[in-house]
Amino acid sequence: MNVQFKKGVFELCVLALLNEKDCYGYDVSEFLSRHMDISDGTVYPILRRLKAEGLVTTYLSEESGGPPRKYYRITELGVREYTAARREWLDFVKTVRRLLKGDDGNE
Repeated sequence: MNVQFKKGVFELCVLALLNEKDCYGYDVSEFLSRHMDISDGTVYPILRRLKAEGLVTTYLSEESGGPPRKYYRITELGVREYTAARREWLDFVKTVRRLLKGDDGNE
């Protein structure tokens, strides 16, 4: 798949996962790599940027019995951003689908 297609939607996918539940970075990376072709190290810069923008926060958890893991949690601001970006993305996909099909989007 064209890298440019994916670049713009990775952040939205990360926010979508965190909107469902708190995750540590490896969980996010593993989930995305099972469903789309991503390179190692793609997720962590996104998580750092989301944290810097106040869309996610972090906390440490020792629940696994091993060393503490850094979990990411979406903030209220992140939920608002995710909701707006999701709406925009779905409208965009709907428009592209119409253009590609050459009709009103019916399959």
